[in-house]
Amino acid sequence: MQFKKYTKQRNSIQGLRSFKDTLPNNIKKIINKRGHIYSETLNNWKYIVGDNFFKICYPKSFKNSNKFGVSTLLIMVKRGHEIDLEYSKKEIIDRMNNFFGNIVVEKLRFTTFGYEQNFEFKKKHQEKNVTNSKYQKKIKNVKNEKIRKSLSELTKVFKEK
Repeated sequence: MQFKKYTKQRNSIQGLRSFKDTLPNNIKKIINKRGHIYSETLNNWKYIVGDNFFKICYPKSFKNSNKFGVSTLLIMVKRGHEIDLEYSKKEIIDRMNNFFGNIVVEKLRFTTFGYEQNFEFKKKHQEKNVTNSKYQKKIKNVKNEKIRKSLSELTKVFKEK
């Protein structure tokens, strides 16, 4: 009996495969390179930057080094606290590299976010809900149950768009 040469199956219970075997090779490489550093940074952010900076900033994304650039961590900072983080940039880089045991981050970039952006988003979001509530009252008054359900599903589709 001949065995197939290029199979990725492991000895396991029939019908069940491990999650690692189901992922494509390209995604496995990305997770091993970038995903580990970013996820560990998120999990230990409070330990890396301390309590004071933990309240005012968080890591948004991580770019690994390549031929053209250095490894960069993008940090979201509350408006007004950019200067504090700028002065402690070197200390944060040192702490991150010490945490991972080698040079992981070479550069930090800061992006600000503030109260104004969140307020505008909430205002737009509330306007959408107000218009939907007008139609919800009219839909509840429909006597036929099938029509009522289909209209409510239709409003859900429009709500997503």
